Amino acid sequence: MDVFSDLIRGVRTHGSLFGSSTLSPPWALRFVDGAPLTLCTVLTGAGWIVPEHHPPEPLRARETIVVRGPAPFSFVDELGTQAEPIECGDHCATPERGGTRHRRGWSDHGAVATGGHGTTTLIVGACPLHGEISRQLLDALPVVLRVGAGGTGDAVLEHLAAEVAVDAPGQQAVLDRLLDWMLVCTLREWFDRPGGEPPAWWAAQRDPVVGEALRLLHAEPAASWTVGALAERAGVSRSTLAKRFAELVGEPPLTYLTRWRMTLAADLLVERRTATVADIARAVGYSDPFGFSAAFKRVRGLNPSEFRRTAGTASPAAERSAAASLQR
Repeated sequence: MDVFSDLIRGVRTHGSLFGSSTLSPPWALRFVDGAPLTLCTVLTGAGWIVPEHHPPEPLRARETIVVRGPAPFSFVDELGTQAEPIECGDHCATPERGGTRHRRGWSDHGAVATGGHGTTTLIVGACPLHGEISRQLLDALPVVLRVGAGGTGDAVLEHLAAEVAVDAPGQQAVLDRLLDWMLVCTLREWFDRPGGEPPAWWAAQRDPVVGEALRLLHAEPAASWTVGALAERAGVSRSTLAKRFAELVGEPPLTYLTRWRMTLAADLLVERRTATVADIARAVGYSDPFGFSAAFKRVRGLNPSEFRRTAGTASPAAERSAAASLQR
C-alpha cells in the first residue's frame, strides 16, 4: 500500500453532508458544523469562499476548494454581500460522529439544478475524520486549497450533478463514495501542482528506491525490519537506502517506521477496547510490551494506557479543540 492510500483511508465518508443548491444573488451560506475537511465546487456560476481568519478565495465554475476545519467559513455571492447568512449545520450536523448527514436545499432561490441565468449551482461535501492516521494527512494541508477546472475531478462532477438532482434508493452511499473519489482527485492534483511544495512522503513515493521502501513499510509495518533487510527488498545497498531515504523523507527509515507504528497503535488502542497493550504491541511489530510502551510514550507523549483513557473520555469540545490546534 502506498503512503497516500494509507493516510486517506481514515477520511472515508459515511453519512456525510452532501448538498446541492442553486442560488440567486444575493446569498450567504455559513458552514458551522466544524467538519475536518469540506469540499466545495460549483457547476455553474461563481462565488467566494470566506474562511475565518484567512483571505477570501474566488470559486468559479468547475473549480474546487477544500477547507480544513473546524473553524466556520462562508460561501457568498460577492464580498460584502448584503444577504442574511443561512447557517448550514444546525439541521444537518451529527457532531458525535465528527461530520454531517445528507441534506439538500439550503436555499429556495432559483430553480433547482437548472443553472439558469444569474444563478450559481453549488455542490458541497463534508468529510468526517477517523483516527490518528487521518491527522497525518491533515497536517500536510493548508486551511484552504484550490484546484482549477479541467482536471480529473471533472468526470466526478458529472456524476455528482446527476445524483444530487434526484432522490433514489442508495443515494447516500453513492454520494459518500463520489465524495471519496472527488477528494482523492482534488488532493492528487493539488500535491502535483506546478511550483507546489508537497509533503516529503508524497514526492518520495515517486523515487524508485525510497518509494519501494515506503510501500514495504506500509504494507508490512509489523515485520522485523532492519535497514539491511529493507535495502535488500528494494534492490540497493544499505548505505544507498539510508542516504536516499533520509534525504527525501527527512528522517532515517527505522525512525519513520517507529512513528508510523505508533500512529497505527494509537488508532488500535481506541478501536480495540478489549485488546491488551501486549495485543496492540504484537499487532504493530513488538514482541515486548514494555519496549512498545516506552516507544509509544517517547513518540506520543503518553503511555498506551494513558492515551487510551484520554482518547476514550475526550469530550466533543476537547476534540474540536484538538482539531483546531492543527490550524496553528
